[in-house]
Amino acid sequence: MDIFNIFWTYRSYFFTGVQYTLLLAVIGVFCGFILGMLVSLLRMSRIRVLRFIGSIWVEFLRGTPMLVQLFIIHYGLVSFGIKFSAIESGAITLTINSSAYLAEIFRAGIQGVDKGQAEAARSLGMTKGMTMRHIVLPQAVKSVLPAIGNEFITIIKESSIVSFIGVGDLMYQAGAVNTITYDYLKPLLIIAVIYFIMTFLLSKLLGLFERRLRTDDHR
Repeated sequence: MDIFNIFWTYRSYFFTGVQYTLLLAVIGVFCGFILGMLVSLLRMSRIRVLRFIGSIWVEFLRGTPMLVQLFIIHYGLVSFGIKFSAIESGAITLTINSSAYLAEIFRAGIQGVDKGQAEAARSLGMTKGMTMRHIVLPQAVKSVLPAIGNEFITIIKESSIVSFIGVGDLMYQAGAVNTITYDYLKPLLIIAVIYFIMTFLLSKLLGLFERRLRTDDHR
């Protein structure tokens, strides 16, 4: 059976894999966005304990393999009576891992906003919280949107680890087709092409989006 016949015959497997892969990537980046924003604020807090918590969160998650984090959440927490389904464990792992990287992206974006704007807002009577919410954060988020898009692409590729716990993503579906056809190379080549198409199209869309942002800034 050639590679095109394998793809067409088992297309439902691969399409299902694409759905799970994109679903987990969207959940991971969206929830990671919110959590990463909170962690970045902890990292910049004047309270030492909060800064320490934020730093530990970022350094631990960035300094350990995502597969280990996945196994801790899916298998390790069972020892404490905490049990998640495979897809829940995958989504949680991608979320917390993404949050560590997004936290540093947000921190750089916030620190890149001109301090004079915050000082001007404070002189007009705005509190520190209002200044952060209405002046600093909107500009910071806009400046880091391309980096957030790149994180989405990264998560799409790294989500393949969830196949280890039985989530039906692309990698898992390739394994299922392997078992049926006894052909281990062609299903893997098929999903490699699918991953490439998804990430290539997203990178091109991000490029268009970045150019649009630069055009808007010049107006």
